[in-house]
Amino acid sequence: MSSPSKEMILDALRQVIDPDLHKDIVSLGFVTEVSSCDGVVKAVINLTTPACPVKDQLRDQAKALIEALPGVKQANVEMTAEVRGNQAPRQIAKNIRHFVAVSSGKGGVGKSTATVNLACALAKTGAKVGVLDCDIYGPDIPMMMGLFGQPEQRERKLIPKENHGVKTMSIGYLLEEDKPVIWRGPMVHKLIEQFLADVEWGELDYLLVDMPPGTGDAQLSLAQIVPLSGAVLVTTPQAVSTFDVGKSIGMFRQVNVEVLGIVENMAGYAIQGKVNGAKPGQSVEIQKGDRVETVQCDADGSFTTIVNIFGSGGAERLAQKHGFPVLGQVPLNPAVRVGGDGGAPVVISDPEGPLAKAFLQIAGKLAQRLAIREHAELPILQ
Repeated sequence: MSSPSKEMILDALRQVIDPDLHKDIVSLGFVTEVSSCDGVVKAVINLTTPACPVKDQLRDQAKALIEALPGVKQANVEMTAEVRGNQAPRQIAKNIRHFVAVSSGKGGVGKSTATVNLACALAKTGAKVGVLDCDIYGPDIPMMMGLFGQPEQRERKLIPKENHGVKTMSIGYLLEEDKPVIWRGPMVHKLIEQFLADVEWGELDYLLVDMPPGTGDAQLSLAQIVPLSGAVLVTTPQAVSTFDVGKSIGMFRQVNVEVLGIVENMAGYAIQGKVNGAKPGQSVEIQKGDRVETVQCDADGSFTTIVNIFGSGGAERLAQKHGFPVLGQVPLNPAVRVGGDGGAPVVISDPEGPLAKAFLQIAGKLAQRLAIREHAELPILQ
């Protein structure tokens, strides 16, 4: 039996529907190569991001459909990715495809922690990623990424300092340790402009911009200098944090920047323990503030419960009110702090742990949101 024709293979692949764009991968132009010889079929599917969370699902479905064709002995499906990026015109940083602001309404919610872990998570998928530290008054990115000292300079451009596959730039590299920055707004604007125009970023799929708390000069300057693909907001569950995040939402909408989603940090603390000699189902009473909770031991006497130190449901309420998704929740865990203080974000220091997996899922959803947004802006070429 002869091998199937190219048309037969493409017809089969039209049954593979992208769950986000709601069209088949052939019509979307994702199938970039099809060949067939002696019953061996090769297909190349080029997605819009290497961090696509359904990449394996699409590959397996395509492989099964090709192998079901008469005359096929073997199907090889190769998955590639090309981030097309924000096509809005700009004068600087033209090789950066997506600028994403990571912001919050108040300090202390873990915004920089989210930035470095999301950047490392995206880089682990094969994306080209950078982090720009725009928190002029409290630049934490150098410590969290394990990078110190002056950046190199080449042909009047600064070379980003790189670790964990992520390029970074921060005023923290340019100042003496413990020296404060006491600047007015115009100086902040100028520095952000220089960090975008006078740094040799090279080709980047994503530049995550760690913003200072609030809705001030840095946020407005960034929105004026480059076309932001969107913003990710970071909050903790308690009301005072979500209240301040509401102001950030209003600010981004006022400057026509889409909120891509929200990350809820410090979303509960897991208490785990073991009662030696306990029988399965034996009760353990745990004091949680002003109340007592009863939990059950499992077969080996272990038990676990979640303490919502900062409350719960804050991110969901904001998302429902303003119409954007919760990208994910990250619980309190000392490992996050240890990784940040030691220059190895938890995505790097404990890649198989639950916290790393949480950040990887958030990164996938962020890339997914950006891919949907860029697809809406680009014509489909047949």
